[in-house]
Amino acid sequence: MPTPPLHGIIAYPVTPFSPDTGEPDLAALRRLTGDLVDAGSHAVAPLGSTGESAYLRDAEWDAVCETAVQTVAGRVPTVVGVSHWSTETTVRRARTAARNGADAIMVLAQTYWKLTEDELARHFATVAAATDLPVMLYNNPGTSGVDLLPETVVALAEKIPNLTMVKESSGDVARFRALLERSDGALSVYNGNNPVALDAFRSGAAGWCTAAPCLVPRWCLDLYAVERQGAGERADALLAALSPFLRFIVGHGLPRAIKAGLALQGRSAGPPRPPLLPLPATETEQLRELLGRLGSGPPPENAVAVAGGPAV
Repeated sequence: MPTPPLHGIIAYPVTPFSPDTGEPDLAALRRLTGDLVDAGSHAVAPLGSTGESAYLRDAEWDAVCETAVQTVAGRVPTVVGVSHWSTETTVRRARTAARNGADAIMVLAQTYWKLTEDELARHFATVAAATDLPVMLYNNPGTSGVDLLPETVVALAEKIPNLTMVKESSGDVARFRALLERSDGALSVYNGNNPVALDAFRSGAAGWCTAAPCLVPRWCLDLYAVERQGAGERADALLAALSPFLRFIVGHGLPRAIKAGLALQGRSAGPPRPPLLPLPATETEQLRELLGRLGSGPPPENAVAVAGGPAV
């Protein structure tokens, strides 16, 4: 299959907040988003769960969307997470993303009441019809409580013309190939589960959606590059070295962990927004050690295994 327009390392930025006022720090967001593009990320995906989208007021969400998309400025694709509990607000966010120049929107089944299949189908179809943008359906049963199986996703895509992408975060590697086969390759599939990054690529995933480039962009980009080059052993070694860090940031909550890491790097993005609390001191020191092991990027090929150190 040809390479989809959206591919490679798709980086999530956090949403910085001022430590003094608690309001979104748009200047810091511009810096962080610019850093992700300058580092070589293949796309940027603001306003997902890493971006604390669920905790933003409407005006804040609009400002973060505008700032992120305009900072990227078309240098790479921008995929804006528009999810909300209500269809009405999700539609409003989708239209705001389109108006600001987003290249695609991402929609999670973010639910409070357990939705029926008909309710889910109507929600996705209504949001997709609100703009002409390509839609990335986001399956993350761990956060949404809804697990969209491959047959369900393909059935939705058959009815929704601009539903062309799926971000699969269940960690079930078999689903990547199932989605591709069931859709006859019409759907592009993306991985949102860090530990299975290489298995996902080897099963046909077009990209890896991850917050890790906020702190260790070269590791992520090199991993993708060497895997594409067919250097499987080198890719395995890179992922083995990176895995303790990946497990840490996911296990401690991406907004907490990424913001703590940015502060350690002298690039503060402020605290997470309540009810989230900053990463505790003990865990912050663990993160400092992990980042120290990884350094500024992967070491020479024959030293990669050393860089990972013992698993934590």
